[in-house]
Amino acid sequence: MTSTAAPARPAACTGYVGLTFDDGPSGTTTRLLDALRQNGLRATMFNQGQYAAANPSLVRAQVAAGMWVANHSYTHPHLTRLSQAQIDSEISRTQQAIKNAGGGTPKLFRPPYGETNATVKSLAARHGLTEIIWHVDSQDWNGASSDAIVRSTARLTNGQIILMHDGPANTLAAIPRIAQGLASRGLCAGMISPQSGRAVAPA
Repeated sequence: MTSTAAPARPAACTGYVGLTFDDGPSGTTTRLLDALRQNGLRATMFNQGQYAAANPSLVRAQVAAGMWVANHSYTHPHLTRLSQAQIDSEISRTQQAIKNAGGGTPKLFRPPYGETNATVKSLAARHGLTEIIWHVDSQDWNGASSDAIVRSTARLTNGQIILMHDGPANTLAAIPRIAQGLASRGLCAGMISPQSGRAVAPA
């Protein structure tokens, strides 16, 4: 078996971390995918259903680039303030939009703002989804610099997940250094297990 590993990838993975990007697909998705691919990284894309429906080719591009596509609600509302029927609609419409776009049927769900409760969890579970929050927040949504984003990924340990977003220029700029930093610690970008909710070796 021969493997063509990207230069940034360590010789052996001593652990796996979950890189996640919320709120795509968007006008920056193509560049994000290129940067991830060039640096030998795979990530989980928590897509908004409305954007998946509007940009099906970008959902297919995520899959083609080796990313995992997941559910981040349809319109990014505060789910804990909605009725059961409204929450169910946000989740189910996104499942359908991603599937219709060629992204497969998501197994993972991230509630907007990380806001959840028993109702949100149980409705997600009813759609076969495991709720995924995060261990480290890169603060890229809050104007964090590329340096700060790189530093935040340095806090990740085996199995943990970091929150990033599809969009911020600083996040895009940080990707080569994120790859180098993980590789220097023997960590690889893994998939998020629907069973444990933690980052594991890609299936």
